[in-house]
Amino acid sequence: MNAHGAIAADEQRVALTVQGTGDETVVIESLHVRVVDSSAPQAWNAYLGSSGCGGGVETRSFDTDLDAGHPTIVPKAGQRGVPYKVSQSDPEVLYITAHADAHDVHWYVELQWSSGGRQGTTRIDDHGKPFRTSGSQGRPLYEYLVGGTEWFRVTEN
Repeated sequence: MNAHGAIAADEQRVALTVQGTGDETVVIESLHVRVVDSSAPQAWNAYLGSSGCGGGVETRSFDTDLDAGHPTIVPKAGQRGVPYKVSQSDPEVLYITAHADAHDVHWYVELQWSSGGRQGTTRIDDHGKPFRTSGSQGRPLYEYLVGGTEWFRVTEN
């Protein structure tokens, strides 16, 4: 997406696979959203590539509202939040869906962990750069349907 200058519009889903590297269990203690910059949304068209049908997979899913003054990561649909235990043989996949309607937000996640007598914080970002999610409210929306041959205008967001 970044190679083409694209920015996630309205929401961005980040998948984290967390796994221990040794014999000791690792505890995921907390997850925090860190906003680097927040400004007015980008003034350009929004494009939606339809994904078609797909099967649901049980995951640990979280949401965050990037428009909030201090975004927090909250469990979705009645799931429990952290802490979670992981090991080399028992990883966890965490999905974080970040929403932005009214801002263009540069952000990353900090994952705090502990294992035995050690503890640390791991930054989760887009290959060394913050993730970027921009609201598309009021922007023209174009969609390309599965099996389609062209983009068509849907509506103003």
